[in-house]
Amino acid sequence: MKKQYSISSFSVFILFLHCSNTFAQSPAAAPAQAPPAVVAQPPAATPTQAAAPNGITNVTRILEKAGHFTIFIRLLRSTQEENHLFSALNDSSSGLTIFAPTDSAFSELKSGTLNTLSDGDKSELVKFHVVPTFLSTSQFQTVSNPLGTWAGTGSRLPLNVTSYPNSVNITTGLTNTSLSGTVYTDNQLAIYKIEKVLLPKDVFGSKAPAPAPAAPVREKPTKAVPEATVESPVSPVDISSALMFTHNNVVGSVGMVAAAMFAL
Repeated sequence: MKKQYSISSFSVFILFLHCSNTFAQSPAAAPAQAPPAVVAQPPAATPTQAAAPNGITNVTRILEKAGHFTIFIRLLRSTQEENHLFSALNDSSSGLTIFAPTDSAFSELKSGTLNTLSDGDKSELVKFHVVPTFLSTSQFQTVSNPLGTWAGTGSRLPLNVTSYPNSVNITTGLTNTSLSGTVYTDNQLAIYKIEKVLLPKDVFGSKAPAPAPAAPVREKPTKAVPEATVESPVSPVDISSALMFTHNNVVGSVGMVAAAMFAL
């Protein structure tokens, strides 16, 4: 009986070793792989974003956000003055002041006015709205007229400001308007809204008329010279007898007068 129990135990032990070896040889299940992570791609930069240096104020974005400056934004881009603004804000320590006309300001111009301007005139028109220094509303009280602009200075480009307690008036000789609001301001850039386009005399002023060409001088017709006529020679006239007759008459008349006087 004891011998059978030993055989049974040994059989169980052999079976246990066999099972352990089988489990040890079976390949372990591969762990589940996590799905590949999806990396979000940044949106492609627009031309304006690519042109704007990091940390530089974007003028056109400010105007787009404010609204009602579509035409002025279009001029900034078509004349490349948008890039000029980026460079100036990046390099200049004195800042900028921009007078931004609204779309309603441009609608007051004669129809087709902008289309008649050359590219150079359009650029000058935009530059005439940019003062190359930062001006807060309080600083308009102390500035000297005329203000210099990107378009230049002089009698053909006057820009004068007059500050009142509740308003700031701007005149160009062709335009008279006032600041109607502040679009944006910091310590470097000030953008003010205006309801009329600032027209420089250099572009919109009456040009001195060109002198009229001198009228051609008419040549007087030369008169025909009549042919000389050759007169036949005249024979000399003997007037000695006539002179003697006249002398005798005069002497006789004098004698008669003298005789009459003595008779009296």
